Amino acid sequence: MDAAVAYTLGAPATEAPTGSAAVTLTKRERQVADLVAQGLSNKQIAAKLVISQRTAQSHVEHILTKLGFSSRAQIAAWITENARD
Repeated sequence: MDAAVAYTLGAPATEAPTGSAAVTLTKRERQVADLVAQGLSNKQIAAKLVISQRTAQSHVEHILTKLGFSSRAQIAAWITENARD
């Protein structure tokens, strides 16, 4: 489906689909994504990683943007999907 939409919109064929494993997260973003997948809140993530709650929120926002997602549940699903690889 993603490929059909990309084709219709004239996107180059070499472009990786949104949310694909081709997206590279930083080491810290991956840590945050793993914690999101465990169901932790930004406050809990901040405490676990010894960062501010705002920094945790910022990491989650960057992850959502990089992966083209709009919810934490999508991050969790992405983590689960990529854990099998």
